[in-house]
Amino acid sequence: MLPGISHLVADAVSLLFAVAGIINLIGPARVRVIYRFWHYPRGFYRIVGAVELFTALFLIVPELRIWGVALAGPIAFVSVVTLLNHRQYLWSLPGMLLLMALVPVSIA
Repeated sequence: MLPGISHLVADAVSLLFAVAGIINLIGPARVRVIYRFWHYPRGFYRIVGAVELFTALFLIVPELRIWGVALAGPIAFVSVVTLLNHRQYLWSLPGMLLLMALVPVSIA
């Protein structure tokens, strides 16, 4: 893969984590309901949001990118497993694509 493309993928993945982190930190009612439905502890969405923002920051800085990949992998994996456990098969596809996108990001 071309080096420029892998950097673009890293930037896109970083943007996705930043948006997800902001949404989780804001904690709209729909997000709180989903986390409660999935039996996560109260306020857990804020912890996830903070970790997602750190992941986005690490992914955008080339020297810290490997740490971003190390955080992004488990976050995406747990998200996919949670969605599959709750039979949200269609919603798990973007998470699987995100996991695949981490491969070129780790090379960038």
